[in-house]
Amino acid sequence: MEVDVLVAEIGSTTTLVNAFKGLGTPCPEFVGQGLAPTTVLQGDVTVGLEGAVKDLEKRLGKAVKWKRMMATSSAAGGLKMTVHGLVYDMTAKAAKEAALGAGAVLHMMTAGFLSQSDLEKIRKIKPNIILLAGGVDYGEKKTVIENARKIAEHCPDIPVIYAGNVAAREEVAEIFSGKNRVFFVENVYPRIDELNVEPARRVIQQVFEEHIVVAPGMEKIRTMVDGPIVPTPGAVMMAALLLKEDIGDLIVVDVGGATTDVHSVTEGSEEINRILIAPEPAAKRTVEGDLGVYVNRYNVVEVLGFEEARKKFGDNLSHALEVQPPVPKNQDEVWLAEFLTEIAAVTAVNRHAGGIKHLYGPTGRYTVAEGKDLTGVKWIIGTGGALTRLPGGRRILEKIRSKTTGKKLLPGEDARVLIDRDYIMASTGVLSKEYPDDAIKLLKKSLRINDVRTD
Repeated sequence: MEVDVLVAEIGSTTTLVNAFKGLGTPCPEFVGQGLAPTTVLQGDVTVGLEGAVKDLEKRLGKAVKWKRMMATSSAAGGLKMTVHGLVYDMTAKAAKEAALGAGAVLHMMTAGFLSQSDLEKIRKIKPNIILLAGGVDYGEKKTVIENARKIAEHCPDIPVIYAGNVAAREEVAEIFSGKNRVFFVENVYPRIDELNVEPARRVIQQVFEEHIVVAPGMEKIRTMVDGPIVPTPGAVMMAALLLKEDIGDLIVVDVGGATTDVHSVTEGSEEINRILIAPEPAAKRTVEGDLGVYVNRYNVVEVLGFEEARKKFGDNLSHALEVQPPVPKNQDEVWLAEFLTEIAAVTAVNRHAGGIKHLYGPTGRYTVAEGKDLTGVKWIIGTGGALTRLPGGRRILEKIRSKTTGKKLLPGEDARVLIDRDYIMASTGVLSKEYPDDAIKLLKKSLRINDVRTD
């Protein structure tokens, strides 16, 4: 069988390949999926890729040839970044939003002048990229220039993306000359209360693609992958952005073994935007590093408290947690996985969502909003292994909807749930770089969107 594109998703433990044919026709088709253990740590990622292709061929019962191979990756440590701005709630936060939205693993965030201990931490982290911001355009530039000097002196050779005050560009370029490769993009915080994170996101992914092909264990990836390579969370965001243009405001929840990601694409309601105390990006990603249904299963239980969790799950909770495998095989293991997934999903979305606060001033009580407004979300989408493979995925996501007009800015009762049945959301994200029309058709098929009214 010949297919048009294979998309590999190279995870820290598992590598998937998704096969697609009929691209460029009215009916693009998802052919099938194969998987195998990731072999980055063994020194050659292509061994795992070849294993995933063999698994695909076994499932299809025939040999597979492809015209192109694209990839997403969270292996080799993912996209490790540090971000540095001027004021925590302004330029530093904007830089953070750009990094996370691009699919980065954020290891450090600072505001103000970098200290000696900050520089030592950066050296220990060995980030793939440093994102340097600071100052609105034509505003304060002393801090970002001084931070550029310190990075050039103490962290040479690490690529730097400069997304700060445009008035400091020439001086920053001179500082990094001959020491760090520097990429200049538009300011992530060009004016007070204005975020501009998309240009930085695009360049972050470009630099990631250049880096990943020389990462340990990934050096041979270009012997098989001849198309784009995107950080896996960044690919999910790309798919979410594409889908939002077609069906409206949405959130995507991905519960994994170690972390839980939430992506939201919504401008929020006019009512909430009028009282918002700080700007929020239209597309936002948060990562909950303590919420995972296997590696961090004990942390998930502690969200409720062990005794409360035992009351809800049963007296055998301790033993069940101890013997739980990465992939549940029997009904008892499925029940525990669903129990953990529900806690992780609900908690992660509550952390992602903003809220309403009542404050008191000289004129009396007044109301403000802080954080991401999800009240206008029409769709709640589940992707990732847990929510797409567990039978209770839809029921779990329905728990996210708010039944009251409380202080949290959560999706309302009318928000509808969709599941990425084919588990191809990240793949369609990277596919959209060259085949956007096909990507949206394939994703909507996986979500069974045509079976749901969208009016």
